[in-house]
Amino acid sequence: MVERSEVDENKRATLRRFAVLGAATPLASFRAEADSGESEARDAIAGYVATTPGAHFSKVRDDLKLGTGEAQHHLRQLLDAGVVESRRDGDYRRFYPAEQFSSFEQVALGYLRRDTPRGMLVELLRDPSATGSDLADALDVSRPTVSKYAADLEDAGLLDREDGYAVRNPETIITLLVRYADSFGETAAAFAAEADGFISFDP
Repeated sequence: MVERSEVDENKRATLRRFAVLGAATPLASFRAEADSGESEARDAIAGYVATTPGAHFSKVRDDLKLGTGEAQHHLRQLLDAGVVESRRDGDYRRFYPAEQFSSFEQVALGYLRRDTPRGMLVELLRDPSATGSDLADALDVSRPTVSKYAADLEDAGLLDREDGYAVRNPETIITLLVRYADSFGETAAAFAAEADGFISFDP
């Protein structure tokens, strides 16, 4: 059985880790008015969103070990202060550092936070000739699942299905995958390690 004090200490350690990153954000306007606990939680959310842009509410709350009301309160403060901004994505509300990403990048980050769409984009960046069946085999999902997400990605402006599958703005997608690889998991980290080979440079 996990003791309450151990749970609290794990939460504090998690908050402190991300608060170091969040402390660099423009929170001074209301930091002085908050007690140290509130300031630490708010800084931690700002730091987490900076390193995990596109995370939805439940992920922010759960990864930082916050209560629902606590997370809602601090996110509202950050939104009101212009430190973070949010975007509705279906059933999710995703959060981003304010004024850092274009609409296309925000949408892309939202899909990159989903396992199957991210896997499809990574596979297509590796092999632009990959078919729907190739993607289904590589990701161990059904062909209809690939078709569904391909349609979603096309509607979002991330995929062209006119002649097979082609990633739109691939260098932007690659940049996001590489920059935030650690927050996307092992597959993205492996892709980031070999990404130089997928970026063309035309001086």
